[in-house]
Amino acid sequence: MAKFITMPKLGLTMKEGKLTKWHKKEGDEVKAGEVLFDVETSKLTNEVEANENGFLRKYIVNEGDVVPCLQPVAIIGGKNEDISTLLAEMGSDGATSSEKQEKKETIQTSLGNKEKAEGKRVLASPVAKKLAKEKGIDISKVVGTGPNGRITVEDVEIYKVEEENTKATPMAKKAAEKLGVKLDDIHKEERVRKQDVYDFYRENQLASAVNPKEEKIPMTSMRKVIADRMQESWSISPVVHYNMRVDMTNLKALKNQLKTTVKLTYTDLLVKIVAKALMEFPLVNGSVEEDGFIYRNYVNMGVAVALEEGLIVPVIKYAHAKGLKEISQEVKELADKAKNNELTGDEITGGTFTITNLGMFGMEAFTPIINQPEVGILGVNTIVETPVVEKGEVVIKPLMNLSLTADHRAVDGAVAAQFLAKIKEYIENPGMLLL
Repeated sequence: MAKFITMPKLGLTMKEGKLTKWHKKEGDEVKAGEVLFDVETSKLTNEVEANENGFLRKYIVNEGDVVPCLQPVAIIGGKNEDISTLLAEMGSDGATSSEKQEKKETIQTSLGNKEKAEGKRVLASPVAKKLAKEKGIDISKVVGTGPNGRITVEDVEIYKVEEENTKATPMAKKAAEKLGVKLDDIHKEERVRKQDVYDFYRENQLASAVNPKEEKIPMTSMRKVIADRMQESWSISPVVHYNMRVDMTNLKALKNQLKTTVKLTYTDLLVKIVAKALMEFPLVNGSVEEDGFIYRNYVNMGVAVALEEGLIVPVIKYAHAKGLKEISQEVKELADKAKNNELTGDEITGGTFTITNLGMFGMEAFTPIINQPEVGILGVNTIVETPVVEKGEVVIKPLMNLSLTADHRAVDGAVAAQFLAKIKEYIENPGMLLL
């Protein structure tokens, strides 16, 4: 029996999906378990399989269409089965969304042409109309002196002379003639002056050279979800931003000492350090739920990864219980999966705190937005060789800013400051990680 194939709901927060690819053509035989089409959701691309045998009778949407969850995308049924009832049920003549849009645009164009055809009729001689068109004159503004107010060639010529005499100064006319500028193209309520002609010429000459164009490109599904979640986070959390400068001398030395055993990044080291600090400040590692706080005895550390389409945050589960070597390996594996669109749903959910590093771009301070339902996010900045006074002498030290954004519903200023101070203590004395 013929039935609809619908856009699946692949998660609790999924509202719509983008059908990116059909794996079967209309008329192809389909077997249960075969991949029918690909769906791009918030941050993942999923393959959707057929649930039963049959033939793919009709596409209802095209590749690239965004479809709400549980809405029909195609019809599956017997090879020669009548599917007119299903088409009628959805109020369709079987046209795809692109075909419907094309039909709609054709109707709109026809209506526009009809409206033009019904415009006001102007009484003028054919020669007068032709002359007015050549000189760029709106003939409806010309006063006719012929029989029954008919506009003549003389009326058009007189109008043109009067318009030019009142529209521009003599110097403007001279400049326009020299530069080849049409005074009719300069739209001003008062008289056009010489400087207006020069400005118009300069702007249009530049515009001609640049050939400016604008193009609207639809957001990807991933970008739309990022936009929605950032707006949601901004409206939910009353945030406060905190910045603290730390001395990276000892952590830099530790990184160099360990490079013969494992090639660590500063992000790897900070995941370990921040996880340890979070275990001492459970409020920063918690979340707000209605009128209560969620406390945790574990840390799931999100590490933001930049992709062309936007940011994605893979999660290192139970980071507080893992060693540096294990953390480093997992950070690299998750980053590679993110760049190849291979992350699973479990690998991007369940985070309790997030680290985002813009240091490689030379950023010295920024204000990251919280990844809900977390209550804090730590921004990591670039290391800057900075002159500082130490024991009365000026020395150069590698300093770095830490940028913390915290939800004031859960984290007061004193707690945030103490949390940053603890991270600073571990960074400047990394041997404490062994305690």
